[in-house]
Amino acid sequence: MMFDRREFLRVLAGSAGALLTRWQPLLAASRVRLSDQPFTLGVASGDPSPDGFVLWTKLAPRPLEPDSGLPPDVIPVAWEVAWDEGFRNVIRRGVAYANPQLGHSVHVEVRGLQPDRWYWYRFRAGDYDSSVGRARTVPARHAEPASLRFAFASCQHFEHGLYTAYEHMIRERPDLIVHLGDYIYEYGGQEGRIRKHRGKELTTLTDYRLRYCQYRLDPALQQAHAACPWLVVWDDHEFDNNYAGFVSEEPVVDPARFAERRAAAYQAYYEFMPLRRRSLPRGPFMKLYRTVDFGSLARFYLLDTRQYRTDQPNGDGLKPLTEEVFDPQATLLGPRQERWLMRQLLGSHSRWNVLAQQVMMARVDRKPGHEKLFSMDQWAGYDVARKRLLRFLAERRVPGPVVITGDIHSHWCNELRVHFDDPASPTVAWEFVGTSISSGGNGVAEPPDKAGILAENPFVRFYNAQRGYVFCAVKPGEWLTRYRTVPYVDRPGAPLETPFEIALEPNLRAEERS
Repeated sequence: MMFDRREFLRVLAGSAGALLTRWQPLLAASRVRLSDQPFTLGVASGDPSPDGFVLWTKLAPRPLEPDSGLPPDVIPVAWEVAWDEGFRNVIRRGVAYANPQLGHSVHVEVRGLQPDRWYWYRFRAGDYDSSVGRARTVPARHAEPASLRFAFASCQHFEHGLYTAYEHMIRERPDLIVHLGDYIYEYGGQEGRIRKHRGKELTTLTDYRLRYCQYRLDPALQQAHAACPWLVVWDDHEFDNNYAGFVSEEPVVDPARFAERRAAAYQAYYEFMPLRRRSLPRGPFMKLYRTVDFGSLARFYLLDTRQYRTDQPNGDGLKPLTEEVFDPQATLLGPRQERWLMRQLLGSHSRWNVLAQQVMMARVDRKPGHEKLFSMDQWAGYDVARKRLLRFLAERRVPGPVVITGDIHSHWCNELRVHFDDPASPTVAWEFVGTSISSGGNGVAEPPDKAGILAENPFVRFYNAQRGYVFCAVKPGEWLTRYRTVPYVDRPGAPLETPFEIALEPNLRAEERS
């Protein structure tokens, strides 16, 4: 099937509004005959705007085979958006092209919809229909919505446990789900775990694609993607543990091969996430940081603390605060992203400003007792950059600053200060750190170091090491955070518990409600 490059780029971007009479002949003309259901990996939506959103799917009749059971042909895929779940009132339809260069993934950027309402969508390829997904547009930029309900999660190691937390999450009917990274893990399969990764440690594009396919086959994860739009950012395991820019955690790595591996990882991430075409990677580079507004109630700043960071000081790990930590040139965000973030914060008219990012910002002493140790992979290892950002929030009086964080497989509630050693230093923002969906196994409600952590870090309000997620109910005058946990992930049926919740006022006063 022949087409010109300009037409291909247009449909790859997801041109909305194509007429049914236009795409029917394309489907009929396709030389590809699909003998098996191609929508085995489900559907997803993401990055909503007031007039639309991104729709995603991937054709994969045999998802655990290297080519997903498809020939290297371009396959037209029809899509529909409707007012109702039964598709009696279809308001947008068109055709996108699943091409082998992007793993037969489909990204449709739907436009022209009404703000602040829910829609249903589905795909069709050959004689097969996808499952139905539910998406929404956000309120108009200057609208004043009464509420926003969203959940955030991270760290879903397939081998360590089941995704029971997602089953509970979607019952809360969130407007959005924010995923803060470690969507997959790059490690090779190991025996004796709850589930097993297929294959060795990931290095090639095929490796990464197959790993995403294995994760996306999970029913709970598919249901969560179909329930509402997702806002996604990566952390390290989507590529390589604790990498910093082009620096590996391994002592000796060929730079060229490392860059090739990063390019493969970034492409696979784009292929499997509901991202706009502006995030299409260019080799080992992919611009992921961006903002998403929910009317004037909240603005999300989706940050990338991996791609642009300088190497971790002191060889990474838990270390004391030596001279390297205070290097003024050290950065987590990179100069360009940091300048962009500050410009966006200055221009915000939102009641709440939400920094959605990966590693803990609070400078927590992780070693109870006389010795003081801090994580060099977190903001604690980049002290000048951390202080610069928190000082900016304070001096520019950014309204309602909240940081949401993943990465460390435990729940934390932290007051953020410019000077953590000064008890009189005011609270500049609040940080809510979400635990893992499954990484780390069952976890514990009372970590052995809990008493020492709380005693030596008085700005920490809550600490828990079970699995789960965080649910936030946001209103103009109150931000309510509920820490959700499940007591086990090694078998199905875990109940949902809420060990702690806290309410914030826009002036950052807080009331614990545990």
